Amino acid sequence: MTHERIKLGQYGEEKAANYLVKQGMKILEKNYRCGYGEVDIIAKDRDTLVFVEVKTRKTSTYLSPFLSVNKHKQLQITKVALHYLLEKKLKEIPCRFDVVTIVDTEIQWIKGAFERGM
Repeated sequence: MTHERIKLGQYGEEKAANYLVKQGMKILEKNYRCGYGEVDIIAKDRDTLVFVEVKTRKTSTYLSPFLSVNKHKQLQITKVALHYLLEKKLKEIPCRFDVVTIVDTEIQWIKGAFERGM
C-alpha cells in the first residue's frame, strides 16, 4: 500500500471517528487488530457494541465505496469482532456492523450495513 493511500485511510478513519462521536457514540478502539485482520473502529451506541468499517475515496466514482465491503470483507470483520468479544469477555451484548463511507467531504453512515458472516 502506498504512503498516499495509508494517509488517506488514516484521514478517513479520524474523520469517521469524529463524526460518530458527534452522533453520540463512544469510541472504544481504533484499528483493533488480531490474527484474523482489523476493524477500523469499535464503538458503543447506547447499549450496542458497534464494529465500524471505514472506506475513504478522494473523488466520486461510479461505484459506492460501500460496495468494497464484500462478503469476504464482512466475514473477516465478523471474525475479528468475535475475537474481540472473547478477548474482552463480553457476553450477551447486542452488536452491530456499520460502514462509514467518505467521498471527498461527504460522509455516509450505514447503520447495520451487514449481518454477521457465516
